[in-house]
Amino acid sequence: MKLVLQEFLTLDGVSQGPGAPDEDTSDGFTRGGWFVPHLDEAFERLAGEWLAEADAFLFGRRTYENFARDWPRMTDHPFAGILNGLPKYVASDTLAEATWNPTTILSGDVAAQVADLKRQPGRDLQIHGSARLGQSLLAAGLVDELRLAIAPVVVGEGRRLFPPGGTPTGLHLTEQRTTPAGISVHIFTVTGTPGYATYGGGE
Repeated sequence: MKLVLQEFLTLDGVSQGPGAPDEDTSDGFTRGGWFVPHLDEAFERLAGEWLAEADAFLFGRRTYENFARDWPRMTDHPFAGILNGLPKYVASDTLAEATWNPTTILSGDVAAQVADLKRQPGRDLQIHGSARLGQSLLAAGLVDELRLAIAPVVVGEGRRLFPPGGTPTGLHLTEQRTTPAGISVHIFTVTGTPGYATYGGGE
């Protein structure tokens, strides 16, 4: 399977709390819900196309608990059948039980277990949100593709997907589009260690 990291970002790189003011208030974050005002039909269609490419999902604990709370009750939503029905994996050393079936808890050496999952036949193994998990798997060289949806907003605080001191990573842009409401979508394949060079252009 191909490991795909899908993230909502602000223009200043924040990934925390895109969906609601109370989605993730850790570290005193008070500016959640910044992505919702920019949703439109074009982005929802695109999100549905991405979802249709999934054969399994991988979550961090916090995102998993939010999804597990909400999606089983949203049976009339067009995404519900896929999210509720496909295999789910949650990386956690503290979660004792996972009731959003079918779910498997990954603990201990998560990177090795994800590498094993990637060797299984299938299409996308998708990470939705779960930025800390995404950062660790990107650092481990396991992420194959980034799908970034960037909202036209600067929030000025919150956790960033690419914080200072993160792992240098080379990317190749394969697709870019902008929705009518202003969401800028960038799809990258991960190419490994980035290149470095000196500009040699003339005056």
